[in-house]
Amino acid sequence: MSSTRPTETLKPVLQQTLPKVKGKTFTSAIVDFPPDARALPHRHGQAFVYAYVLEGTLRSQLEGKPVRTYHQGDNWVEPPGAHHVLTQNTSPTTRAKLLVVFVSNTGDKLKVDDPAS
Repeated sequence: MSSTRPTETLKPVLQQTLPKVKGKTFTSAIVDFPPDARALPHRHGQAFVYAYVLEGTLRSQLEGKPVRTYHQGDNWVEPPGAHHVLTQNTSPTTRAKLLVVFVSNTGDKLKVDDPAS
């Protein structure tokens, strides 16, 4: 008996090296969570991350912090090196979408999933 949950998709919309900030890149992306989708635990390297809920409701948790629920119009930040242990669309019928902004080291991956255990 195996059930596979859907996962999110991350689609960059704009990527630009930051003028006068050597080695840093600004990226904005839309992250789409189908109904009941859950992201694998992950990190965003040394990126500073800002997230804004465009649609739906998401549960999110950074390691060592309480689980939070975010609704359309809510937002949060993640410090560089944060371990994102939970990101989940709370609805079994409606999608959720985030606008996510990364300020990262140029060339770094935006999301690195934890190795499978």
